[in-house]
Amino acid sequence: MSYAIKFQDLGVRFRLYHEKTLSFQDLFINFRKWKNNCEDFWALRGISFEIPKGQTIGIIGQNGSGKSTLLRTIIRVIPPTEGQVLADGHIAAMIELTAGFDPELTGRENIYLVGSLYGFTRKQIDEKYQSIVEFSELEHFIDIPVKNYSSGMYAKLGLSISMEVDPDILIIDEVLAVGDARFQKKCLKRLTNFMQRNKTVVIVSHQLNQVKEMCQRVILLEHGGVVADGAPEEVIEQYLDLLGTDKNTLKE
Repeated sequence: MSYAIKFQDLGVRFRLYHEKTLSFQDLFINFRKWKNNCEDFWALRGISFEIPKGQTIGIIGQNGSGKSTLLRTIIRVIPPTEGQVLADGHIAAMIELTAGFDPELTGRENIYLVGSLYGFTRKQIDEKYQSIVEFSELEHFIDIPVKNYSSGMYAKLGLSISMEVDPDILIIDEVLAVGDARFQKKCLKRLTNFMQRNKTVVIVSHQLNQVKEMCQRVILLEHGGVVADGAPEEVIEQYLDLLGTDKNTLKE
């Protein structure tokens, strides 16, 4: 296969209910009324494009445009209502960084727990452990339960584990703002190294300067559909026009 990810007429529909049913009895008595008090909301529809292997692509758009839903179809968290998503290669997602963590376990124990969810053996995690801890900068806190971590510490550990995964396709959703500027720079350096090894990267971000600098191609979503697909500078300019924002005064 020449593509890493392929979307074929993808659509994702959610059903919105406007009346809450309080009990099974209410549901039974008012079923017809309840059924008529719902509407279909298409978060995505008619999405068809390919991402070649080795390409770094940015997905941009306003809140609610379907960006995160699109990513979640790639990692099989949200199933398509229609169409399909095809992927060729091992995928790692930096979306919900603390997914899989047990708050009662220590940072050390969670590294092994989350590592196993990524499919690593204990021996493989042993080999990666020190690198994960050093990257997270949590050496002094690694043996306390993560329920005592701040949100920033939690995210740092999750991001550090994700950075040690060596997938074919890396999915990133607004997670590179973790920590201070120095830690962010370190993350970007690691990500750049990943990209230079001809891996496929899909980035969702509102940091347009970052998208412009890192991506070879950008796709603009609006109301669940693709409205632009092309060179970063051109698509970002179209997005700013859509927002009614002066590109010279935009603050990232």
